[in-house]
Amino acid sequence: MRHWCDGRQGVSRTARLASVPLAMILLVVSCGEPNSEGSSAPDPLPSAPEPAVAPPLETVPVGRVVPVGTMPEGIVVDSTTGLVAIGLREPAGIALVDLEGQVVQRVDLDGAPRHLRLAGPGGPVLVPAEGSDQLVRVELPDGQVSSVTRVGRNPHDAVALGERVFVADEFADQVSVVVGDEVVDETPAPLQPGGIAAGGDAVAVVGVRARQTKVFDAASLDDLGTVVSGAGPTHVVAEQDRAFVADTSGDAILTLSLRPAVAETARVEAVGAPYGMALDTARQRLWVTLTASNEVVAFDITDDQPRLVTRLASVRQPNSVAVDPSTGNVYVTGTADGVLQIIPADRIG
Repeated sequence: MRHWCDGRQGVSRTARLASVPLAMILLVVSCGEPNSEGSSAPDPLPSAPEPAVAPPLETVPVGRVVPVGTMPEGIVVDSTTGLVAIGLREPAGIALVDLEGQVVQRVDLDGAPRHLRLAGPGGPVLVPAEGSDQLVRVELPDGQVSSVTRVGRNPHDAVALGERVFVADEFADQVSVVVGDEVVDETPAPLQPGGIAAGGDAVAVVGVRARQTKVFDAASLDDLGTVVSGAGPTHVVAEQDRAFVADTSGDAILTLSLRPAVAETARVEAVGAPYGMALDTARQRLWVTLTASNEVVAFDITDDQPRLVTRLASVRQPNSVAVDPSTGNVYVTGTADGVLQIIPADRIG
């Protein structure tokens, strides 16, 4: 995964994206990446895939664009409380925004998040804070921190299934299992786990250095199977017995079956370094951001083979996307310029 350099973190890797006006240069700073032993010695494996560094905008983004804070990345919509939670890199925290894009509260954190998830309708928001090795729960709508749990090194993503929360500890090569505010178990993950998702009673985790996706049983943690996932996978979303993996380096979206056997069942082209993903299960749409072209696209996933149905101009550096399940409105973070794009359902078609 890409890690913007952060002086608060002991480990970071390539490319820190400055929040700057379009007339200024997008600053990229080279950082070291640890190997599996935690040193910065050369590693024979290829480096982790990253989003493209987006070019300046050439097309006006669809919908409305509003400022939300510095380097927004990671987003989730809760239609129960009518709030959008957005991760902010500098200073570390999350912004709580209403559905129209008005920032109503900021919650400060010890470590910056990369991804956000909901534990369930109405919250809390699950915040894997990379820089502080913590899983933080933030309640909605008041923004109070209800628990802080120490997990493995550099937690990148998290997903809830029942009372359990599964946290992908990127630099520990494991998934931490959290119940309440305690880690109750751990299970190995492919090298440098990034995205993680739950479908049915299974959990899928992407090893971004290993170029693999592992699937395991959520209750027993039994290994259900591991598959190669393209040229450079980063993130995964899932529903029922299937998952969708963003092959960022391979410009594709991969469909995986989770049950009865773990296997790749389809591949669809998504040119432009696909990175952020969100499922709209009510409308059977998979939304994907294309970081190389400043676009967000939607695939119809009614059938086994995803089918491209919508392509829209996005904000610059669209690293994250979320969907309001009640309205179908789409929300995209513009990491380069510190903005949020709101695309009404009636502009989607």
